Amino acid sequence: MTGMTRRVFLGTAGTASLGLAACATADRTMQSYGVNTGNAAQIDARVDSTRQFLLSRYPGTQDLENRAAGVLWMPLITEAGLFVGGSYGRGALRINNATVDYYALTSVTYGLQVGAQQYAHALFFMIPQALEDFRRGQGWTAGADISYATPENGGNFGAQTTQLDPVVALIFGQQGMMAGLTLEGAKYSRIIP
Repeated sequence: MTGMTRRVFLGTAGTASLGLAACATADRTMQSYGVNTGNAAQIDARVDSTRQFLLSRYPGTQDLENRAAGVLWMPLITEAGLFVGGSYGRGALRINNATVDYYALTSVTYGLQVGAQQYAHALFFMIPQALEDFRRGQGWTAGADISYATPENGGNFGAQTTQLDPVVALIFGQQGMMAGLTLEGAKYSRIIP
């Protein structure tokens, strides 16, 4: 890599990282100045619509939700990348289908990636300890301990499987083109809409 190319790449990566870091803290910073960064009713309406879509289209996921200690619904995540990428979205954590907290998701990715897409996802916390760890943390980062499922097989998890998997993620409703969708490295932070 030539010096000029390396500088351009590092400058682009640095600029993108700073922009995404700004997005990650924008909700909290604006709230500290009294600016309303969102509307809880709007987030709840989007969560209701996303939940209804998933449960009506893939009825087997209802059993998964019934066995979960709580579900984090993220109705719209926008992800884009050109070597350096990122994603952002907001959603609600529900216990017994009642909203208890609101969260923002942010992530920064590096590597061979080109494209943009939007999708929804739900994190099913299958054991109370996983839910408690998520809620107590200052910011929770998705890692390799998440089990991924397609909505089609979401109802085929046996009780034994879901007791062993602390968190089950369903990613659905993808629109756009981008390969290698994963939640690993995504950071979830509590927000006050």
